[in-house]
Amino acid sequence: MHKKNPSPLSWVPSVYFAMGLPFVVLNMVSVLMFRRMDISDTQIAFWTSLIMLPWTLKPLWSPFLGMFRTKKFFVVLTQITTGVVFGLVALSLQLPGFFAVSVALLFIIAFSGATHDIAADGVYMNELSKTEQAKYIGWQGAFYNLAKVVATGGLVYLAGFLIGRIGNVYAWMTIMAACGTLMLLLGVYHVKMLPSGGQAAGRVHSFRDTLDNLWEVIRTFFTKKHIVWYIAFIILYRFAEGFVMKIVPLFLNAPVEKQGLGLPEEQIGLYYGTFGAIAFVVGSLLSGYYISARGLKKTLFSLCCAFNIPFVAYLLLAVYQPASGWLISGAIVFEYFGYGFGFVGLTLFMMQQIAPGKFQMAHYAFATGIMNLGVMIPGMMSGWVSTRLGYKYFFVFVLVATIPAFLATYFVPFTCNDKNALPAEERRCDDVKM
Repeated sequence: MHKKNPSPLSWVPSVYFAMGLPFVVLNMVSVLMFRRMDISDTQIAFWTSLIMLPWTLKPLWSPFLGMFRTKKFFVVLTQITTGVVFGLVALSLQLPGFFAVSVALLFIIAFSGATHDIAADGVYMNELSKTEQAKYIGWQGAFYNLAKVVATGGLVYLAGFLIGRIGNVYAWMTIMAACGTLMLLLGVYHVKMLPSGGQAAGRVHSFRDTLDNLWEVIRTFFTKKHIVWYIAFIILYRFAEGFVMKIVPLFLNAPVEKQGLGLPEEQIGLYYGTFGAIAFVVGSLLSGYYISARGLKKTLFSLCCAFNIPFVAYLLLAVYQPASGWLISGAIVFEYFGYGFGFVGLTLFMMQQIAPGKFQMAHYAFATGIMNLGVMIPGMMSGWVSTRLGYKYFFVFVLVATIPAFLATYFVPFTCNDKNALPAEERRCDDVKM
C-alpha cells in the first residue's frame, strides 16, 4: 500500500518561510547588526552585497542537484546546515576579528540558502499538478514574505529591546541563535512532512558525465520553443519595478524641499516592512486562488496590470507630498498589494511554461537568474535617472517604463497547456524545439 503524500499546506508554507528567512537576514538584518557594532557604512554595503552573490549564480550548480539524491534531501540538508552556521555566526560575534569571520560564515549561509531555493522549487514543481501550483502559489509567496515580517519586524524589534538590557553583542548573538534554532526546527519538521520531490534525473559516473549533463541542461533550456520570447517576457515584466525598488525608500526619506516626503527611518520601516509586507501576503494569497479558478493564460495580462499600474501611487505622492501617515501608508499598501497579486503570475509562468521537462528544477533556476538580471540592470541605472529628473518626473518615467511589460505580456505565447492534470514526469513541454 502506497503512503499518501501529506497535504501541500503541511509543507508549502513552512518550506517557503525557510527560503525567505536566510535571504532577509543576510540582505537586511545583518546590515543593522554590523552598524550597531561600529562597522563603517562602506564595508557594510560592500560585504553584505557581495555575500548575496550565490542567489544570482545558483543556476550554475542547479543542474547538479537534479543528478544526485532526492530534492527533499537537499532541502533538509541545507536547512540544517543554515541553522548550524547561524549558530556559529552567533558565537563569532565575540571574537576580536568577528567581522571577517561572520562575513565568511554568512557567505556559507548564502550558498546553502541559494541551494535550498533550487531544491525547494524542484519539490514544488514535481509534487504539484499545474492546478495545484496555481492554487498554492499564493501560500508560497505569502510565507516567503512572512519571513520578511518576522525578520525585519519581530527580530529587529527584539534586538532593539535586548540591546538596552544585555548590550549589542549579546543582543545580536541572541538574534542569530534564534535564527539558527528556527532553521534547525524547520529542517527536523521537513524530515517527516516534506515529500521527496522525485528521484534524481540520472546517475553520473565520471566528471565527463557531469559536464555532459550540464551541457544538456543548458542546451535544452536555450532550445525550448519560444525561449527568446520567454526571456524577453521575464526581463520586461519587472523592468519598471527595477527602477522603483531602489528609489522609493530614498524618496520617502528625502526632505520635502527636495521633492521627498521627509519620513524618518522608523516610519519607513513600519510602512514598508510591516504594512507593505502584509499587503503583499494578502495579494499573493488572493492571486493564487484567482489564477487557479480561471487559469494563467486568461489572467496573465490582468496580473501584469495589477503589478505595474499601482506605481502611479508614488507619482501622486511625489506631486502632492502629503503629510498624512494614513495617506502615505495607504499608497504603499496599495502598491504592495498589487505587487504581491501580480508577482505570482510571473512566478507561475516560469514554473509552467519555461521549467517543465526533465531538468525543470535547473531550468526554473535559470529563469529566476535571468529575472534577477532584469531587475538588477534598471536598478543600477535608477539613481542616475532620478538625480537628473527629480522624483516627480522620475515616477512619470517609471510609468512609461511599464509599457514594454504590457506589450510583452499581451503577446507572449504559451507552449504548455494552461491546465494540465498529468503527473509531473509526463509534463514535457520543453521537448518542443524552436
